[in-house]
Amino acid sequence: MSRPLISFLAAGVTGMVVALTGAPWWLAATAFGCLTLGLGVVALQSIFPQESAHRLAWWRDRRRHR
Repeated sequence: MSRPLISFLAAGVTGMVVALTGAPWWLAATAFGCLTLGLGVVALQSIFPQESAHRLAWWRDRRRHR
């Protein structure tokens, strides 16, 4: 991953921890669950190509290697 994304995530997590200090456990768990879901989406988008021509080539290569 690129450095700007890592610094953005570090700042976001730090801000979230400060904001949730003293919050009920279920609110903190929900916030961290949403963060984890967002990170999962970013990871999937970085693994799988988003351009249509690149996506088609990726699926063709995957089918050939199966």
